[in-house]
Amino acid sequence: MSLATPKLAAGLALVALGVAGLAWPEFSYTRDSHDAKLGPLEFTLKEKETVRIPVWAGIGAVAAGTLLLLRSRKQG
Repeated sequence: MSLATPKLAAGLALVALGVAGLAWPEFSYTRDSHDAKLGPLEFTLKEKETVRIPVWAGIGAVAAGTLLLLRSRKQG
């Protein structure tokens, strides 16, 4: 079994994640933060969270993935 296959898969994943991070630099999700139950009444507080992906992280992931792809090509 060659080590080129895991490097190839990791390189492709890093390039794909880096491109996705550059295309969509932020995403939001909603999470439940507090629940309260007072007799028959139930309360839930939902908070909207936003995650920002720095441009340098996207570029770094693409660069690292490209290097892995090139190294797996030389070894394979």
